[in-house]
Amino acid sequence: MSKIENGCVTGNLNWLLRAEGLAIFVFALMAYQFLGFAWGFFILMFLLPDLSWIAYFHSPNVGAIAYNIAHSYILPLMLFAYGFFVSSSDADKLAVIWIAHIGFDRALGFGLKYPRGFRYTHLGRLGYSKDHQ
Repeated sequence: MSKIENGCVTGNLNWLLRAEGLAIFVFALMAYQFLGFAWGFFILMFLLPDLSWIAYFHSPNVGAIAYNIAHSYILPLMLFAYGFFVSSSDADKLAVIWIAHIGFDRALGFGLKYPRGFRYTHLGRLGYSKDHQ
């Protein structure tokens, strides 16, 4: 059974959201290949959104805001649209990598963060089994 416990999706909905992240990751990889971009650049830039965790040194609230901005699909989709409309392959390349990163993170269970701390996500508490949430 799926439900929301303490602001976290559980059960079948959690697995559906993680499978969706995996599908987005695979789609982004296919798009990157189809667009003919260099894989060395992909590897170099793939973890760039994770630099947002540095904001946690300020506070958990600021860290959650920075992480969620860097791990929401809104900005990379806007960047891709910009690249599409102005014919910027560099913008599209970065956007596809960014989308792949977010999908990969979601597939692994790294969800959007709550201000309580880095471990508290919409996909569950990181590092704990369902029995200990």
